[in-house]
Amino acid sequence: MDMIIEFINVTNGWIWGTPLIVLILATGLLLTIRTGLVQVIRLPKALKFMFKNESDGEGEVTSFGALCTALSATIGTGNIVGVATAICAGGPGALFWMWLAAFLGMATKYAEGLLAIKYRTIDEDGHVLGGPFYYIERGMGKNWKWLAKLFAFFGAAAGLLGIGTVTQINGIASAMNGLVDPNAAHIAFTIGDISYTWTTVATAVIAAILVALVIIGGIQRIASVTQLIVPFMAAFYIVVCTTILITHAAEIPAAFASIFGGAFTGTAAVGGFAGAVMKEAIQKGVARGIFSNEAGLGSAPIAAAAASTKSCARQGLVSMTGVFIDTIIICTMTGLTLVITGAWHQEGLAGAAVTGWAFSQGMSFAPFIGQCCVTLSLAFFAFTTILGWDYYAERCVEYLTGGKMGIVKVYRYLWILAVLVGPFLALDFVWTLADSLNGLMAFPNLVALVALSGVVAKESRDFFTSHEYIEG
Repeated sequence: MDMIIEFINVTNGWIWGTPLIVLILATGLLLTIRTGLVQVIRLPKALKFMFKNESDGEGEVTSFGALCTALSATIGTGNIVGVATAICAGGPGALFWMWLAAFLGMATKYAEGLLAIKYRTIDEDGHVLGGPFYYIERGMGKNWKWLAKLFAFFGAAAGLLGIGTVTQINGIASAMNGLVDPNAAHIAFTIGDISYTWTTVATAVIAAILVALVIIGGIQRIASVTQLIVPFMAAFYIVVCTTILITHAAEIPAAFASIFGGAFTGTAAVGGFAGAVMKEAIQKGVARGIFSNEAGLGSAPIAAAAASTKSCARQGLVSMTGVFIDTIIICTMTGLTLVITGAWHQEGLAGAAVTGWAFSQGMSFAPFIGQCCVTLSLAFFAFTTILGWDYYAERCVEYLTGGKMGIVKVYRYLWILAVLVGPFLALDFVWTLADSLNGLMAFPNLVALVALSGVVAKESRDFFTSHEYIEG
């Protein structure tokens, strides 16, 4: 097992090395230029379109439903555990690099949503299939179908073994243990040197049952559930963070100073060479930022393709708002809370425990309520991420198998099994594996986005001068 972990660590370091980080940021910069700074100039209209569904479009769910499905997959452990992991490893400066990745990622997500609608397929039964595999195959040409297959394979693997199941349920179980049995007094069983509590066992079983009840209903049931949970939980989390920030308003300027200063000088949680820490801040900031908002991974356009719309650029704008909500708003609030309370340099804490400690300190007038808020938010965020990513991964399997739904159903049951066993896997191993699979997904998608950037630019020009956009 140690050899496997070492191999994955080395592989992850190579995947998330300078080439991929540069490619992600460069692609976002290219699309920012070609779309005329879409994430700034068109953001107000995008936020308006987010709540204004089209009545005469084709698709399986409303535009807002597609966005909520995408947000359900992005607003998850990355916003709570991922931010903490990034800041603990690279210092407060990692948050700056998350912002930069998100700013450029908004243009990337816009292009993904646009291309998803333009190249999607709709069969006679109204079933929609779209995403990177189709805009690679249909946009770049049949000779690139191998690249589309590669993306679909990595997407199915990333969902089942990383971002879609194991990391999410691991985060839920960790938070529940911190709340219900922080001293691990009630041990159910031990594997090797690691003991697991009854809380972990109960969390795994209950989560697996709830996931099964939803995903068996397909995209309509997933969308209906996420439209109820995501807006409410996002608003709840934002209110809790705002409460903490208001009560510590005097410390906010110093927090921003440490974020901007740490971005270019490096500030480690436990000492270390400044240059190495700055590199860690950049790497972790970009990697965790992408893990959280998924801009460039190619996952969100799979949900966007199901939207009931007749305009690809309009759906691109709606998709873009997901990055703004996920990273610019929610991750920022988490990061500021961690920096202001000093949770990021508390030794002996990891993952959800860091954010839980921050909320307890931030709500010193009611520390247990602060811990409960983190646990509740993490549980719901991670649960909806499991649902959203199941849809992504199933569509990848559907594309890989040529629409053989029997295989898709088998994959669905494997998904439920992964949720059941996820809490019993090592946290560091899980996150490293998830990072690696995310990076492998990104390569084919980024190649397609660069190759099709001219299509994105043309469709954008046409839409931004249309009556629909001007009067919308």
